[in-house]
Amino acid sequence: KVPYHRRPVTGKEYMDINALIQRELKKAPRFLAACCESDGTNLVILTTAPRGFKSGDRMTWFVLFHNVAGTGYYLSPVGLEVLVDHGDLQVSRWQLHKVFYNGRYFASTGDLEQEFVAGALEVVRLKQPRGDTVLGSMRPRRPPGSPSPLQFEPQGPRYSVRDNRITFQGWSIAFGMNPNTGPRLFDIRYRGERIVYELSLQEALALYGSNCPGGMSTRYLDGSFGIGRFAYELVRGLDCPYTATYVDRHYLAETDTPKTNQNSLCIFEHDSALPLRRHFSDSQSLYYGGLRKSALVIRTISTLINYDYIWDFMFHGSGAVEVRVHATGYISSSFFHGRGTDYGNRVGPHTLGTMHLHHIHYKVDLDVDGQLNSLETQDMEYEFVKDPWSTQNTIERPYLRRERLEKEDEAAFPLNAPMPRYLSFVSPNPNKWEHPRSYRLQVISFAGKHLPASSSMERSVSWGRYQLAVTRRKEEEPTSTSIYNQNDPWTPTVAFADFINNETITNQDLVAWITVGFLHVPHAEDVPNTVTVGNSVGFFLRPYNYFDEDPSVDSPDSVYFSSEQDSGACGANPLACLPSAAACAPHLPPFHFGGFLNL
Repeated sequence: KVPYHRRPVTGKEYMDINALIQRELKKAPRFLAACCESDGTNLVILTTAPRGFKSGDRMTWFVLFHNVAGTGYYLSPVGLEVLVDHGDLQVSRWQLHKVFYNGRYFASTGDLEQEFVAGALEVVRLKQPRGDTVLGSMRPRRPPGSPSPLQFEPQGPRYSVRDNRITFQGWSIAFGMNPNTGPRLFDIRYRGERIVYELSLQEALALYGSNCPGGMSTRYLDGSFGIGRFAYELVRGLDCPYTATYVDRHYLAETDTPKTNQNSLCIFEHDSALPLRRHFSDSQSLYYGGLRKSALVIRTISTLINYDYIWDFMFHGSGAVEVRVHATGYISSSFFHGRGTDYGNRVGPHTLGTMHLHHIHYKVDLDVDGQLNSLETQDMEYEFVKDPWSTQNTIERPYLRRERLEKEDEAAFPLNAPMPRYLSFVSPNPNKWEHPRSYRLQVISFAGKHLPASSSMERSVSWGRYQLAVTRRKEEEPTSTSIYNQNDPWTPTVAFADFINNETITNQDLVAWITVGFLHVPHAEDVPNTVTVGNSVGFFLRPYNYFDEDPSVDSPDSVYFSSEQDSGACGANPLACLPSAAACAPHLPPFHFGGFLNL
């Protein structure tokens, strides 16, 4: 049973809160006219979370911004924030509990007005933003130029999509979308063998710092808002390649009838313009051999208030799976005052880009050559030995240190602590060369610091303690968090730390739980938007002695020619066939976007 106060805030609740704030703002007309050229109706509120300091609280700071048509309001704070107590089941009993303006706290908007009228309040007089000069405008500043390069498939897609099953060059993947936790994949097979039973996003945490109350208390757990629910229609040719396959997703939330986000997931083959492998031989025999790095991509993009997260799942010809998230969208901001630069950088006349961390959690239920796996680590050490041919000199020789981890506690690696460079799920069965068939986990992350253990809400995000934790798979531990953790993090409905109880992990059905993330200190170049360059993290699942050789040797895209061959002949070199195969530009469907409908 879940206490009712843990429920997520619905759209109706936000509407009632906004109405309360609007009524309270009417008690400070002269202040609003002076500070913001406003009567309050053209100000917009932004929620924070969690909502209080103890279980049962439902008291939220709301930050007020100038609402500017056609651009993001997130960069236009007016300095006013209000604390609303909306815990009572009778809406009429909700009340404004506290008011903050420009570094000072007040009991009510009436008190704020009195201070202003008495001349005892320092007011920063802001002009109502107008036109394209407003901070954060994304409107183009130059007319369109010549089209950028276009990727297309000369003979149509080389993948197939049937219902929710994708097949591509030996890969088979079932895809779906959870309205709360977002994209999830099941039954991932390569060459007919299951590699992964479940690969799913679990949670996205954004934790802020500021010298304003709204910013300093914000710890968004985006699953509570709806990572999948707010994955809207993708823009053809920008969010995904123009010729990608676009799929609708459906969900049921706050309504009696299902909602549809059209074209909100895309599937495409991506040529990275990089060799997957290659060699040019300039000695003995003269030849060139190589293979283009082409991968299947499954992508969706979630807009969670100000931030946009691009979720990618990529499947390579080498048998590797790549999982990646890019962060873009608007930064969140506070009104710049006092020692604001202790918590970020100033990015506008009165705008502080507030520091924050993004931590993302994934569940990876690997089944490597069967359900029963163990965990093995490998790393390097140096040993000092006399050279055996003369024994006169010392050699610093690297050697491989292998270890099997036996218990869950050994397999819980703290965030930002050193972790073995090679860590693999191993099968009891060997490959041709007598090594255990394995898949390696390789994490690419620049995570910030986890919440201190002394924090009263740390257990609700205790998955963030670990960059990697491997546990026994249990039906009663399907997810690392809960949508109810956001509004009652002090008594979490799911505490991931409880999953780790030192059970044996040798020859068991195992799950890897992976945390990736980065610290973001906003700067001038985050205006208008944060760029994806350098703001991506993720992990790889790579075959490690799983095969007897690189499986991409069977790719029909392989290229090989020697000095004795005519490399310009289509029969000897597939690249020589491209001029005729791609002689005509593809027929592109008309551009259409319906993403603004039914919001």
